[in-house]
Amino acid sequence: MTLHSAAPDEIVRRLRAAGCVFAEEEAEVLLRSVESEAELDTLVAARVAGSPLEQLVGWVEFAGLRVAVGPGVFVPRRRTELLAAQVIALRPTVVVELCCGAAAVAAAVAAALPEAEVHAADLSPEALVHARRNLRPDRVHGGDMDAELPAELRGRVDVVVANAPYVPTAAIGTMPPEARDHEPHAALDGGADGLVHHRRIAALAPRWLRPGGRLLIETSRGQAAGTAAAMVGFTTEVLRDEDRDGTAVLGTLGSVS
Repeated sequence: MTLHSAAPDEIVRRLRAAGCVFAEEEAEVLLRSVESEAELDTLVAARVAGSPLEQLVGWVEFAGLRVAVGPGVFVPRRRTELLAAQVIALRPTVVVELCCGAAAVAAAVAAALPEAEVHAADLSPEALVHARRNLRPDRVHGGDMDAELPAELRGRVDVVVANAPYVPTAAIGTMPPEARDHEPHAALDGGADGLVHHRRIAALAPRWLRPGGRLLIETSRGQAAGTAAAMVGFTTEVLRDEDRDGTAVLGTLGSVS
């Protein structure tokens, strides 16, 4: 769209005043995402009020892709690109992403490894709408954790990957407003110590993994030891990506329990 020359500077000023650290970059994204000044005014006002930029424009850049997101959906973070990169490096044939949200990791893996069979699962109806835009709809499954995964995947999966919620319940109130006020509580809350979902995933993963299969879970530096301890029956290692500020635990299954 074409705007008068002062508009971009005014948008940057408003965004910066609202505390947006990357005001210039955000203004550019907003300008590219609208077709009228009225629409631009609406989006800028919503951003200034604290709505996440990605939810407003309907996408987030992730691992070189535009991943569809929207209101009520957890926005994939750059640190989670560590999971996608690690899965891709393993060159798996069958992959399952649990607690997938918008299925950003699954989408990145499917794009890099088109020959792989990549599935994703989540409980949130809002997230599933977007996941089915980012991944083949027939490979996106609703339900709690693995409840609705196809039975024929049992014992065949090379990698189970998850960015499950791991923020301790008491710490949610200290998160930036964009997260605590605009993303689903269920997509943030990891229970008292942040690891309740990690324990569930570690317990169920052996049903799906082949012998020697891998379990990869995003975590934090401070929680990595607890995530690793939850992976009973796995040989574990902590992965750290300083550039992306990402941490994950990779477990290798010795035998199916």
